[in-house]
Amino acid sequence: MNVICICMDTLRADIVGDGKLLSHCRTPNLDDFWRQSVAFERAFGEGLPTLQIRRAFFTGRRSFPWRYNFDRRGHWHHASGWHKIPPQHHTLAEVLLSRGYYTGMVADTYHMFKPTMNFTRGFCSYEFVRGQESDNWRGGTPAMIEEAMRRHVREPINWNRHATLAQYLYNMRGREKQEDYLCARVLLGACRWLDDCAANRPFFLWIDSFDPHEAWDPPKAYADEYCPDYDGKDFIFPGAAWEGQKPNEDEIERIKALYMGEVTFVDKWVGVLFEKLDELKLWDDTIVVVLSDHGTELMDRSQFGKSRENLRPYNTRIVWYMRHPDGPPGKVVNAYVQSHDVMPTILGLLDVPYEADGENVWPLVTGEKTNIRDYIISAWASHAVGPAGAHVSVRDDEWAYFCAVHDEEAGDELYHWPDDPDEGRNVRDEHPHVVALQRRRIEALIGQPLPAHMLEICDLGPAPFAQYVRARGGAAPADFV
Repeated sequence: MNVICICMDTLRADIVGDGKLLSHCRTPNLDDFWRQSVAFERAFGEGLPTLQIRRAFFTGRRSFPWRYNFDRRGHWHHASGWHKIPPQHHTLAEVLLSRGYYTGMVADTYHMFKPTMNFTRGFCSYEFVRGQESDNWRGGTPAMIEEAMRRHVREPINWNRHATLAQYLYNMRGREKQEDYLCARVLLGACRWLDDCAANRPFFLWIDSFDPHEAWDPPKAYADEYCPDYDGKDFIFPGAAWEGQKPNEDEIERIKALYMGEVTFVDKWVGVLFEKLDELKLWDDTIVVVLSDHGTELMDRSQFGKSRENLRPYNTRIVWYMRHPDGPPGKVVNAYVQSHDVMPTILGLLDVPYEADGENVWPLVTGEKTNIRDYIISAWASHAVGPAGAHVSVRDDEWAYFCAVHDEEAGDELYHWPDDPDEGRNVRDEHPHVVALQRRRIEALIGQPLPAHMLEICDLGPAPFAQYVRARGGAAPADFV
């Protein structure tokens, strides 16, 4: 049995499938795949964001609690757990390679390829599609991108503040057609890999698209579908809209449209990949898995983006759909599953034994089990230099509890989500026994009382673009502080 995994960054779990909350966002290819698949609708990240969750995908091991001190010079940002796969942990690609699988990866999630990262372990071939966000791929001078910059930020241009956008615009110079966009390049690269390598069966292909992560920069027509007749600036990094003033309603609606347009554009190119599976007749002997690493806020609580302080489902739920040739199609599983369950589930379906922190969740599909855990713990890494920190949530069938791991003064929150699905009314003072229970669950995982002090040190050094700005006498860019 072949395996194809498609991971998309910052894809909200409530934007795909029948009954989706964001019903006006068009995702026909992913919706159709959802109907053919098993959908784990209460899938949550375990250690977030980007690298932490991919490490759990690849190894079946928990990322949280943070507990490793590896060489990370040349890395940014300064998040706890932002490091390589530990050498003693086997990856999904390594395990399958040892079982005779031909393994490949096509990805533009540039964090996986930073110095000392080893997310390519176990892949016979891999393609790194360059240019996302602050990937230091192409250089230039401000004059080369000033006209483009004016379309995305308020004026006068604060070059220090918008260092990440500047790098992205350097990378995007010369882009002319849809095939030049990064998600298209990733999915077309995956199609080429299948043309070249699908005969090397069994095979394992990991496809990692950084889109729809910021920059929310789809072809104009895709944003216009959701916000037509707009003639203002396109704040493809939403934070730029708050520079010096609050955005107006039209600007906010346009930012939402940029995200939804990005999602629809990604969906189009995922559809191209699905057409390649049709062409090569791969559906009958291939397990196809669609994943995301986390979601994002679209003014759900009056802001855009994601943060460690906001561990609500639109940020911490993940997409996890699995299509097995033998079905069952259209199966919805509502038990709690997490990111570190992905690897053991795939290996379980292939009858490959492997020890992991996560669980094979396929018995939830067959009906052998109704749940595999009574509660879940999700942690979002803090951006800090020094002892590692995080904000953490505990969820069960009734309560959602949030707190900081290392900072008692940050406060905590408790929500009775069956009565308060938006998690807007903090009832921690009314239910001290529930608070105590959830804190004990966290303490049992981390092995120490709250507030906790983990040992990981995040001394990463400055990012290259930040060094460049400082060398020219400027302030440190806000993106890298």
